[in-house]
Amino acid sequence: MRVGVVGLGIMGAPMAMHLHKAGLLAAVYNRTRAKAEPFAKLGVYVAESPADLARRVDVVIVMVSDGPDVEQVLFGPGGVAEGAKPGLVVVDMSTNSPDWAKRFAERLAQLGVEFLDAPVTGGQKGAVEGTLTVMVGGSEETFQRLLPVFKAFGRNVIYVGPVGYGQAMKLVNQVAVALNTVAMVEGLRLAKALGLDMERVAQVLTGGAARSGSIELYLPKLLKGDLSPGFKAAHLKKDLAYAVGEANRRSIFLPAASLALELYKRMVEKGLGELGIHALGEVY
Repeated sequence: MRVGVVGLGIMGAPMAMHLHKAGLLAAVYNRTRAKAEPFAKLGVYVAESPADLARRVDVVIVMVSDGPDVEQVLFGPGGVAEGAKPGLVVVDMSTNSPDWAKRFAERLAQLGVEFLDAPVTGGQKGAVEGTLTVMVGGSEETFQRLLPVFKAFGRNVIYVGPVGYGQAMKLVNQVAVALNTVAMVEGLRLAKALGLDMERVAQVLTGGAARSGSIELYLPKLLKGDLSPGFKAAHLKKDLAYAVGEANRRSIFLPAASLALELYKRMVEKGLGELGIHALGEVY
């Protein structure tokens, strides 16, 4: 399979590099061309537009920020739809909502193009190490066909159901990530107030019943004072807004998730949205 990647940010660039190492990467595109230069040096074709990329590949992976950005990549001027041919598969690996996924699938189906929604979790570290968890919604037959693509950068690749279920599963994941991060930040505030040794706090929180992926990933960075993003706070705020919105539409009250959303909103309002999600303590 010839695979093209649109979006070479914190996540997309290392995922594309794993695809290159697996011999699958045929083309890349990024709005800021400079981010594509490392791939050009490796002999990978740098497309002039998403349409140009789509003409040259069998699978298009989109890894951008939000639903409107995916829509622009797919259907805007010079978008994937302009270069699409029947049989092309588009995989949206960014995080948005089940409704966005269903709309993309319906519009692409009119062109004979298949669509999978396949968001990931594991942050920048997982993308660099090739250990991401991939949640895939869409045709199970297409999922099976694309397993070599997903396994190039994913350790846990899970088929979760029809189109939209990938995004739905990611929103569930993001609620848990957010609440684990809030718990870590507040636990550390209490620990400092009580005069506890932070290294010993870390031993307890990563070795006992409180341990979680978020704590194991972000606590070491916090102890070093490193607030750089493995996953940006602004993106988690966006994801929580989708999750709480989906819950509200179904008359499900998620008080803790709603609180986490308010906290991350404050973080973004303070101009801290480009920091990592673990920098939440900056708003307290």
